[in-house]
Amino acid sequence: MFERIIDFLFSAFIYPDLGLNWIFLGILLSITFGAFWLLLYRPPVFRHRWLWGVAGLSAILTWISIAVIQIPLQSLFGELIIGWLGAAFVMRWLLITGIPQILLSGLVQEASKLVPVIIWRRKVNKILDPKMGLVIGAAAGAGFGVFESVWALNSTFLAGWDLNTLQIVGVTAFAPFWERFFAVGFHIAVSALAGYGLAKGLGWQFYLLASALHGLLNYSVVLLQMRILNSLQVEIYIAALTCVLAAVIIRLRWANPTPPDGELEPHVDIPAVCEAKAAETAPPVATDQKESR
Repeated sequence: MFERIIDFLFSAFIYPDLGLNWIFLGILLSITFGAFWLLLYRPPVFRHRWLWGVAGLSAILTWISIAVIQIPLQSLFGELIIGWLGAAFVMRWLLITGIPQILLSGLVQEASKLVPVIIWRRKVNKILDPKMGLVIGAAAGAGFGVFESVWALNSTFLAGWDLNTLQIVGVTAFAPFWERFFAVGFHIAVSALAGYGLAKGLGWQFYLLASALHGLLNYSVVLLQMRILNSLQVEIYIAALTCVLAAVIIRLRWANPTPPDGELEPHVDIPAVCEAKAAETAPPVATDQKESR
């Protein structure tokens, strides 16, 4: 298990026999995917440069958490359930027996991506505007989403993907890129949802919701393995879930939009303003009375 953990950790940084042009292509595509989705939320990354730190910390923490927490727990649970129920039973009822391991992935990854948001909130020691919480969560999701995409795309190139693949299998050769594009969008949206809930004072509730949605996305692997969905349908499933979730979160972001830097609008007391306007336009009764005297 220890060797497996170490191999996974370094698999994101070492790509033997893969040319630099392919590595740079994977990085460029991943950054492009992240930039497209992140721009929909318009995070103030130049005004608040610490958001880059949130993204970077999220990427590293989540990757380490997958290696040292998620993978060992999933492996342990798999061994226990197979030893208890038998491999044949587990495979026959995979739609049910696969749920705990799927949920583990969401619980571990969403918790890790929330850590930078929690650190920032405690550091500033002030009430966090929900929309700013959403933006910070989006930055955290983008950090890991892009990092994971670089690893996944470079792994695809290592497996032998090139232009000849396109000539052999047609447009389905673009499936890995399609999947990564929407996976990055999902990571951003689901982390933004968790950050929004944390700022609203409903941190653990929204964390569980985000973890469940993450598990729902990963459940497509089980549906594919059980042949309920084919590869094309799985890609559509991932795209549809991402688009619906992103639409909801983007609506939250831009409902009664706050200024670009994420600060709240100054509070305006409308009744007081109306009274002031009325006083300005009212006839000077007291003055007239004095003059008539």
